[in-house]
Amino acid sequence: MGSSQVWLNLTLNTLALASLLAMLTIGLTLIFGIMRIMNFAHGALYMLGAYSGIAAAQLLGNFWIGLLAAPLAAAAFGSIFEYTLLRRLYRRDGGSFLLVTFGLSLVLTEAIRLIFGPNTRDVDLPSVLSGVVWFGDEPYPAYRIFLIALGIVVLASLAFVFLRTRLGLLIRAIAQNAEMTHALGIDVQLIRSLTFAVGCAFAGLGGYLAVPLITGYIGMGGAAIIDAFVIVMIGGMGSFFGSAAGSLLVALTQTFGNYYLPDFALVATYLLMICVLLCRPGGLFGEQE
Repeated sequence: MGSSQVWLNLTLNTLALASLLAMLTIGLTLIFGIMRIMNFAHGALYMLGAYSGIAAAQLLGNFWIGLLAAPLAAAAFGSIFEYTLLRRLYRRDGGSFLLVTFGLSLVLTEAIRLIFGPNTRDVDLPSVLSGVVWFGDEPYPAYRIFLIALGIVVLASLAFVFLRTRLGLLIRAIAQNAEMTHALGIDVQLIRSLTFAVGCAFAGLGGYLAVPLITGYIGMGGAAIIDAFVIVMIGGMGSFFGSAAGSLLVALTQTFGNYYLPDFALVATYLLMICVLLCRPGGLFGEQE
């Protein structure tokens, strides 16, 4: 394999990994940007989406059913959690949210272990995604191309919603000044609840999409949430575009680092975060508060 082919494969791997990281991180960013809640249960919801999607796909024998079931399960669970617990804490300090969401992550992880068991789980890809795409003389997994395409579509759709629709205008208004938005007659609580559900849905979708690459296992959420927090810090707290840029930078660092300097790749990711925060304490697209 020539050097140009190696670089092409590494670039495509970077884009595929960035798509997965963006699915997880955008949900976390949405929740923090609108509700000012750092959701420590996001990783557990990522795992819930993975296991729910696997169960639905295996039950009905269809990968695409799992792609629908994963975000719906995470969104439904997140909505119930927000309605029953988080609403009681909105007028309290941020430490309450940290404790409650961290506790939820522990409970949800153990519940998944009891329901699905401790063994790893996988899902069968449909024939259209299980093959390869040829670039010159070298094959490349079709599923990774699917991830890249899906990531582009999702990010473009979200950018359109945020920048070109009334809902996006309301979301940005609430993020800037929720009290003033409420005074104008907007149902802030409804939009917050919708935002939390959508953020959880993205976590669940990301978990299911990751299964064909890493398989589903108990604890996968804990590993994912570390990368998610690093990306949020790099891109800027609450910044949608920061999440996209941070996901790409972290994916680039990990992919090329694992290939050229495998023992240094993890360190390079944290060094990247430190360098960004030293230059811009609020992150690339965030504001220092």
